[in-house]
Amino acid sequence: MKTKPESHRPNYWEVFLTFARNSLVRDMTFRTNFVLQCISSIGWTLMNVGFYLIIFQYTQTIGADSGWDRDKFFLFIATTWFINSLVQAFFMPNAEEFSELIRTGGLDFALLKPIDTQFLVSFRRIDWSALSNFLAGFVIAIVALHSLANRPVDPMTPTVLSLLLYIVFIGCGVAIMYSLMICLSATSIWLGRNQTLYNFWFYITNFSRYPMEIYNHGWGKPLYGFFTFVVPVLLVVNVPARLLAKPISPQTWDERLLVCWAVVATFLSVRVSRWVFKRALLSYRSASS
Repeated sequence: MKTKPESHRPNYWEVFLTFARNSLVRDMTFRTNFVLQCISSIGWTLMNVGFYLIIFQYTQTIGADSGWDRDKFFLFIATTWFINSLVQAFFMPNAEEFSELIRTGGLDFALLKPIDTQFLVSFRRIDWSALSNFLAGFVIAIVALHSLANRPVDPMTPTVLSLLLYIVFIGCGVAIMYSLMICLSATSIWLGRNQTLYNFWFYITNFSRYPMEIYNHGWGKPLYGFFTFVVPVLLVVNVPARLLAKPISPQTWDERLLVCWAVVATFLSVRVSRWVFKRALLSYRSASS
């Protein structure tokens, strides 16, 4: 008796490695451009570091009684660089080209591939030069942790558990940022061409680059609530940075609930972005129709 042939399911890890290798070959084809992009990214990082060093000449903390002194805030900045560099390397190039796929009909071919369309359009191109900021963030984090461990008053050394949780919530932050980006990209199907994606992305994510304590006062409270519970970009950097730097002793129920909400918000963000992307594909009528 003949048996039905097993359906071939693609190995997503192998596909991702193929995308990564092809992107690296493409970047190395134009080495000078690659080096200049890395230098530009690192130069931007150094300017930001210099800017905050100037600020800390006039204040001890970012926000009154927030706990974010210079060393802890630079650990916060390093966390921002980790997350942003991963998002910019793996997702931003594909998000920027998604509207072009729709306009030229390239999405037609993506839909015909025997692989998940969202995976394909999310990972097909990688910008390796963006990872230079990841290395810059690593250096900043090491220097900040060294300063925290050797300060004469209240030295702080992270535990193995805090380091593991830090890595986990870095992943949660990347997932939230990716979910927001794929939702913005999916609107290109309805709008035809979304040229303001990068600008709108910058406006929204700009709120995640600062400690959430500075928003939880006066006129900032509506922003605090909206960007914590509706569009949870304030959780992206704040939660992993707090777990490692501990600007406020994590013993209150509010802080424990914040960590739990970060997990829930990550799950909801991924699910909502998946739903938005699928709904958008249902409205796609191909470039030839």
